[in-house]
Amino acid sequence: MGERPVITRQDDEALVVSVGDVELFTYVHQPATPAFEGPKPYLHPVRTLAGDVVTAFRPHDHRWHKGVQMTATDVSGENFWGGVTYVRDQGYVVLPNVGTMRHEDFAVNESDGEVRVGELLSWFTEAGQHWVHEMRELTVRDVESGAWTLEFATTLTNLRSEPLIFGSPTTNGRELAGYTGFFWRGPRSFTEGTVIAADGGSGQEMMGKAARWLAFVGQHDEVDRSSTLLFVDHPDNKGTHWFVRSTPFAAVNPSFAFHDTVEVAPGESLSLRYRLVVADGAWDRDQLESYVEAHPW
Repeated sequence: MGERPVITRQDDEALVVSVGDVELFTYVHQPATPAFEGPKPYLHPVRTLAGDVVTAFRPHDHRWHKGVQMTATDVSGENFWGGVTYVRDQGYVVLPNVGTMRHEDFAVNESDGEVRVGELLSWFTEAGQHWVHEMRELTVRDVESGAWTLEFATTLTNLRSEPLIFGSPTTNGRELAGYTGFFWRGPRSFTEGTVIAADGGSGQEMMGKAARWLAFVGQHDEVDRSSTLLFVDHPDNKGTHWFVRSTPFAAVNPSFAFHDTVEVAPGESLSLRYRLVVADGAWDRDQLESYVEAHPW
């Protein structure tokens, strides 16, 4: 489309990346989040190049869902997701275990038609213990006719003297609730949207399944348009299984600890990388497969 992404706001609260007169996203790195909701940075609103918003913020059913976030439901018993915690044989309960992810510093670079934002974060338990050092990178690239790409990379380093065990409600006994990690919550109008995945996969049957990529197509209220979000897993990620819902709400999460826990030894790190393509219109399987083939990792 000829226009490049640029940073149009950077202050103590948020960073905004725009193309032309469209703000692609606001990255709120110092949020005013209630402690029970697990304070952490988030991207909202996220927009298509047409200006349509493709994220939800603090929905009434799960107030700790905020646009696009990197989060974790169970880290050695601590809940960095926010809200209630699933406990085996008890269900969801309120516990004094909701941690925070604190922004420490940015390093930004705008060149070659890309915006690259490096961020240092610290994960603290509710009791104030510093458990995780995170290096995060968000890169905006491949701004084309009708689509743009956000690449998200993170490296989580264990600062404890004992292993960190990453899990999910499913690893704690709740069937098909393996959500943890890079998470998107869609607008209310995207409810009952269309799920398309690699290798012929589709629909709610993708819950808990593995696939190289997965897309969600939703319709907007008011503007008579649709949008497509394409999530692409990186080949180096291990054990990714998709948490995906189109009802009762729209959500996608390439979970790294869906069925099995992941252990990170003291001083060791876990690295993850994902690609999110935000596109105008309702892409079909052929368009999705062609795009993935034309944009390899």
